[in-house]
Amino acid sequence: RRDQDKNVQQTSNTVKMADTGYDPNRSRVSDDKMNEFLRGKITGDLQEIPGIGPAAVRKLADGESADECITNTFQLIGKFLLLKGEDEDAENKMVSSTEHMEKFWYWLQEKQISSHRSGIVRCIAEKLNTMMPGIYDASNYCEDDDSDSDEE
Repeated sequence: RRDQDKNVQQTSNTVKMADTGYDPNRSRVSDDKMNEFLRGKITGDLQEIPGIGPAAVRKLADGESADECITNTFQLIGKFLLLKGEDEDAENKMVSSTEHMEKFWYWLQEKQISSHRSGIVRCIAEKLNTMMPGIYDASNYCEDDDSDSDEE
């Protein structure tokens, strides 16, 4: 967990992402695919999540115990929610949205998911945010180009 914290640099109320860890700006999910996923019904097929293909399905299903094997979308959402546990550094507080995304990103890395991690995190987070507003706060992340003004 300490290594994960090193990857996040706080900048006022936003987070500037380092080279590793969750960064929604690295997500390659198109707006059309994201909107289709957000509006669509969850069927259970892992490949319904943008960024998850056959290789990722095999990796998610791999594990030493049944609890480690993710074989459907509902289980992946369950894992995402499990990682929203209590903050180890604060009594009776849930982890922040930012830390939650990091935990899920690093869990996917542990499962050997090497492609589209940020896209998968963003898709699950945005989908659940429609059901549980506040679980994901996209405003915590700043754009890479640092141009936050349309005024000239």
